[in-house]
Amino acid sequence: MTKIVNYISEAFEELKTNVTWPEWAEVQKFTIVVAVFSIVFALATWGVDEACAKVIAGFFKWLKP
Repeated sequence: MTKIVNYISEAFEELKTNVTWPEWAEVQKFTIVVAVFSIVFALATWGVDEACAKVIAGFFKWLKP
């Protein structure tokens, strides 16, 4: 149990002393970039899904007269 507590303590100490945290403006900018990319990727995935669904539906209509 002492090893676990020691590990967690050292991890927090390293986060406080050795990690370079980004500025708040940079965090906001990257958050917006990630949000926009996520929306664009979701819309692209939805579009491909809709196109594939229509192609498959058309194929089955063609098979069944």
